[in-house]
Amino acid sequence: MGLKENIERVWDRVARAAGKAGRNPDEITLVAVTKTVPPEIIREAVALGLKDLGENRVQELLKKQPLLSDLGINWHLIGHLQRNKVKHVFNRVKLIHSLDSIELARELDKRAGSAGSVVDVLVEVNVAQESTKFGLFLEQVPSFLKEVVGFDHLRILGLMTVAPLVNDPEEVRPVFRRLRELAREVEALRLPKVEMRYLSMGMSNDFEVAIEEGSNMVRIGTAIFGPRE
Repeated sequence: MGLKENIERVWDRVARAAGKAGRNPDEITLVAVTKTVPPEIIREAVALGLKDLGENRVQELLKKQPLLSDLGINWHLIGHLQRNKVKHVFNRVKLIHSLDSIELARELDKRAGSAGSVVDVLVEVNVAQESTKFGLFLEQVPSFLKEVVGFDHLRILGLMTVAPLVNDPEEVRPVFRRLRELAREVEALRLPKVEMRYLSMGMSNDFEVAIEEGSNMVRIGTAIFGPRE
């Protein structure tokens, strides 16, 4: 299938998953993951209605942005962010999905403070405690957030997780359910500058289950652009 058909199929799957959970599909943000996707294909995808795009690597983001600056794209950084890359990505993205340490929070806050602005982030949670993945463990999140609220130029807008890669997405339903439960626990803390506006969870292989469990931001690459290196 072509790009147009892929996008239509993904939106249809989003709508059916939302309907199954009694939710409005309009509440769900589709972030198209453009890792290794060339600018000309991205331009075509934007023309087909995609406006939120996610990049994993800062270097790739910096190469593509100038070539697509006329399109009004909402860029998301969805991959791991090293502290020494903050200066390059700051003020270039709408949302950073991968805050995972106090050191990174401090660097983001410093950059935002120097610019007199506020940076919007999601806290990355390693729900399944996989050694190969980044993110805080569940039990670390409340104390981490209580420390982060001391930074004046950082705004927490939700949580993100990457579920284990499995053949049957039903196997990772508990991962998504636990992140949703954690979001409710965080809301009960009533911390300043901490909102649970977004639950960024679900990718090409499992986004329907994620939506059924409360995701309102899914990160889709392969199902839109096909397999890529």
